[in-house]
Formats: sequence, structure tokens, C-alpha cells
Amino acid sequence: MKTMRIPKDEDAPLEVTRAEELADEIGRALEGTAWHGPSLKELLDHVTADEAVQRPVATAHNIWELVLHITSWANIALRRLVGGQVEPYEDEDWPPPGEISAERWVAIRADLAESHERLRRIVLALSDARLSANAPQSTNSVAVMLHGVAQHAAYHGGQISLLKKAVSIYHRRQAI
Repeated sequence: MKTMRIPKDEDAPLEVTRAEELADEIGRALEGTAWHGPSLKELLDHVTADEAVQRPVATAHNIWELVLHITSWANIALRRLVGGQVEPYEDEDWPPPGEISAERWVAIRADLAESHERLRRIVLALSDARLSANAPQSTNSVAVMLHGVAQHAAYHGGQISLLKKAVSIYHRRQAI
């Protein structure tokens, strides 16, 4: 099935497949121009490891934990597409933070980008029939699962945006 989309730099409509559109949606959630606002990359670009582990809302996850969680679910979706374990492994939904360091924070952000890029590449190879088929052990289609990956990233991106503001306010108050 083909859908129509207007390209960014041209006036002529461009035909894209469902797989291309889904891969684009996943890609835009991570980096690029997203309808919902800043992409994850834009949100995380100037966040330090120290800021990422701050917990300005005592009962909420911090930025570090959210990035690990978003990455996990992109990897879970990828695993489901290639025939791996369907359910998350123990501690995979909300992975433990592990070592806290600037180097590890760089690696975590690289893992986020890599997980979404791997998923995007696999999605581009999917046929319409595969996208319409049920995801493993699910009543939802593969396409719905993939839309969910992008929506999940956008949802938690909103949380990251709010946490960044809260961390900034906290640091300003500490400086007074």
C-alpha cells in the first residue's frame, strides 16, 4: 500500500510505502523534525550525566532511567520482529542505572540512537503483509507495535522535557 507525503524540499508529492512511513516516524522520534516537538536527540544534546541522574520529582524516574527504558523497548520490538523472546527479560522494562559516569552517559545515548537505527533498518525491509500481521503473541499488528515505539519515545520525551526544566529550576535554587 502506498501513501502520499509531501517531501520537505520539493513541491511534488512523493509515494512512500507503509514501511518507509513507519521507519520515518521512528526516526523522527529519535532525531529530526517531529510533529510533537523536540526529538529525543534534541532533548538530550546538552544534558550532562549529573543532570540526567537528578531526581527533581521524588516519585518519578529520572532522565537516565527514561533513556534506558526507551532503548529497552526499541530493542524488545526489534527482538519481536526477528523472532526473539517476546516478553521483556527480568529488569529489562526499567533497567537498573548501572555505573553513573559521563562516559557511561555518552554510551547510553549512543545505545538509544543505535537501537532506533537498527529498528528503522529492519522496518524498511518489512512487507505490507508483515506489517498487517499480528505481532508475536499479540492481538495488535506489527504496524501498531511500531507506531507504539515512536509514540512511546515521544511520550517519554515529554517527560524528559519537563524533567530538564525541573532540574534547571532546582539548580538555580541551589545557587541562591
